[in-house]
Amino acid sequence: MADAGASCARRPDRAGGWRTPRTTLAALATAAALVAAAPAAPPAGAGAGHGRTQAALEAAVRAGLPGALARAYDRHGVWQGSAGVSDLTTRRPYLPQDHFRTGSIAKTFVATVVLQLEAEGRLSVADTVESYLPGVVRGHGHDGRRITIGRLLDHTSGVFNYLDDPTVRENAYGKAFLAHRDETWTGEQLVHLAMTHAPNFRPGTGWYYSNTEYTLAAMIIERVTGHTYAAEVANRITEPLGLHSTVLPGTGSRLPGPAGRAYTRFHDDPGTTHDVSGFNPSLLWAVGDMISTTADLDRFLAALLGGGLLPPRQMREMTTTVPTGEDPGSASGLGLFRYRLHCGVEVWGHDGLFYGTQSIAYATRDARHRLVLDFNGDWLARTGAAGDVLRAEFC
Repeated sequence: MADAGASCARRPDRAGGWRTPRTTLAALATAAALVAAAPAAPPAGAGAGHGRTQAALEAAVRAGLPGALARAYDRHGVWQGSAGVSDLTTRRPYLPQDHFRTGSIAKTFVATVVLQLEAEGRLSVADTVESYLPGVVRGHGHDGRRITIGRLLDHTSGVFNYLDDPTVRENAYGKAFLAHRDETWTGEQLVHLAMTHAPNFRPGTGWYYSNTEYTLAAMIIERVTGHTYAAEVANRITEPLGLHSTVLPGTGSRLPGPAGRAYTRFHDDPGTTHDVSGFNPSLLWAVGDMISTTADLDRFLAALLGGGLLPPRQMREMTTTVPTGEDPGSASGLGLFRYRLHCGVEVWGHDGLFYGTQSIAYATRDARHRLVLDFNGDWLARTGAAGDVLRAEFC
């Protein structure tokens, strides 16, 4: 149920949804100066023309979602929209500043830090994983001497996805998640699990969405810098950009306030809506453990695609894509996906999916038109609901 474990790519503008793995969990965990602080509410006259986007939010709620929150930016300024409720018990409506778990949108932050380190001459995306993590990627056909950092970031390494491991499936799929939601995992443990399985393919011969790749990327960040990956994200991105509502909570289970609730319907208990707002996110370390807001993610997208976080060379590397195997309109860069919508508009960004949340953050390449969306339920991930919102905004 989440993009953090997505194994296939699906176009966001078509029914059938986003990158969704073959099973529930696998389907999930699918420059400050350049960006002025956006107002909490749009100025008078701004946000005109978002009626179709608002209608798509309301359609998702009619389809059974508790609530949806969106923020868009275009030539008219900032627009905030919501539908449904943020909390099924209190019936509280959404607040624009509500926090939520971003899922795999966190991967774009990780890729950005890696490319910043390259720009500083501290590594190259052409370097092998073995150069920084000797002996870590070995076993059952895995060989870090043959895998470059770039192949980790664009999902062409072939490294096994630890979320497909039977131990993880037993503890985190379905209602079993409730009994194991407070367990702590380390990146080293997760990589070790992946190494007990054969790789999906030889490096560079295919495409597969493996979370293990970004676990390894974060481990490389830590080896190169001597700091935690969370500290590097904070020092390089969230603090300089003033993303004060964006946090990497480590093993902390609570959402900072204000926040609504997050809900799921497990595959083995589809008739019950469970509150899964609180859990230890270490299972998603560096691949989907971030908490943020629509305003912070919007500012990040604007800074990144506007050239405020990476030099031109690294921006070209990030936006150099490989096919995902779905069709020519879907491609994977380094921490970014590119989709060509049915109307011809091309958008860049990432999406996130885990228990209780489905989120997207996409923009045109020039960053002049942007959308951030969060659903506080995950069970519409295999439908076109999120894609309907995206298409309504950009088409």
